[in-house]
Amino acid sequence: MIRRAILLAVLGTAAMAAEKPHAHPDHAAAAPVSQATPTIPDLQLLDQDGKTVHFYGDLVKGKVVAIEFVFTTCTTICPPLGATFARIQKVLGPRMGSGLQLISISVDPAVDTPQRLKAWSDKFHRKPGWTLVTGPKPDVDRLLAALGSEVAGKADHTPMILIGNDATGTWTRAYGLGGATQVMKTIESVAARKEAAR
Repeated sequence: MIRRAILLAVLGTAAMAAEKPHAHPDHAAAAPVSQATPTIPDLQLLDQDGKTVHFYGDLVKGKVVAIEFVFTTCTTICPPLGATFARIQKVLGPRMGSGLQLISISVDPAVDTPQRLKAWSDKFHRKPGWTLVTGPKPDVDRLLAALGSEVAGKADHTPMILIGNDATGTWTRAYGLGGATQVMKTIESVAARKEAAR
């Protein structure tokens, strides 16, 4: 009985927090929330090919993006997150990279070298338009904090996918383990804001 009461209290708290999707990285929004674009630092990071990328300027500016947070040695939520992005890139097809960008940020940059990220993404048949990034831990930590997804330790990261439309300032979150179809609906909804703004 006590367990049931605790569970109901937790579920009630989560439901209320879901109304404010950016209050905590564990909470997902039911629909896109228009707000000011997060202040995303234009940090120089390395992609899965070892090339330098400016996170904001090269990957986010003017685009619709879906950002997940992973690490290559994870055996629990990261493989399903990778599989979700693999299905999404298949659905997006030629739209990948042309205004729509998938981004995976390592939460364990000390271990996740570009080579490790490439090997991990190869398991999911990554295509152009899906970029994985790593870099010096202080820079990655700063980026995670800016995106509201800082973690105390790599095992504490959540299966949330941050979805944003830089052109319109529409940002929301989707539950990454809810399936590619649900995440795609959120991406399409956020992308439609871009079309409506033109």
